[in-house]
Amino acid sequence: MRKPLIAGNWKMHGSLSQVQSLTHDIKQGVTACMNVDVLLLPSFIYLSEVKSQLAQSNIILGAQNLYIGSQGAFTGEISGTMLKDAGCEYVLVGHSERRNVFHESLSLVAAKFKAAVEAGLKPILCVGESQEQREAGDTEKVIRDQLESVLQFAGVEAFWQAVIAYEPVWAIGTGLTATPEQAQAVHAFIRTLLAKTDVDLANNICILYGGSVKADNAAALLAMPDIDGGLVGGASLDAVNFLSICHAAQAVHHLAGVV
Repeated sequence: MRKPLIAGNWKMHGSLSQVQSLTHDIKQGVTACMNVDVLLLPSFIYLSEVKSQLAQSNIILGAQNLYIGSQGAFTGEISGTMLKDAGCEYVLVGHSERRNVFHESLSLVAAKFKAAVEAGLKPILCVGESQEQREAGDTEKVIRDQLESVLQFAGVEAFWQAVIAYEPVWAIGTGLTATPEQAQAVHAFIRTLLAKTDVDLANNICILYGGSVKADNAAALLAMPDIDGGLVGGASLDAVNFLSICHAAQAVHHLAGVV
């Protein structure tokens, strides 16, 4: 069985004191989640502080973005090699906010994915459709384009070092909610799409759900057969809520027969 991964994306939130308190509380509370990988994704400026606080714990550190180059005159950018040097193991690639707010193209997302793998990081490739695209019946087309652009550029082997996160953009901060069955259907589609290229990869790759995962819906989502964890936004900024999601993942994993 695939090991659950719960990733907290803190986005552009927090102050130094808030980050210190949040990290401390999460660290104290995840000790019971032995069968769950827990990942924190703070802002670049707090990576060092969070890394320091995570010493002597099993919590993993990751970053929210990277640049495609390893060195050079790119003022304000941060490379994958720098993130690796700072203690990161994962990095988000193609998050819906990067695609929609910062207009990152399919080709740029693919280049970032490849750069992450080449730097020794595990990219979390985010894919997903807008409300307009879903209502037009284009969900599978959008996700196919997002996945295949990366597969063609980086190669299928690179996905053995990657995670995929399905973000239904229409269910994030809109008041709309994807049911566990709706989320499962898209996760199953992603796995089937990958199986056309590599069946073993499709069976083993971790696919997260990133559509407003909260304490009150985590258990139902994580019980779905193709949902392997969560990419958690707002709920990750509250230790109690985030830990509830981690504990839900632990409970589901235990019930599946893996202790």
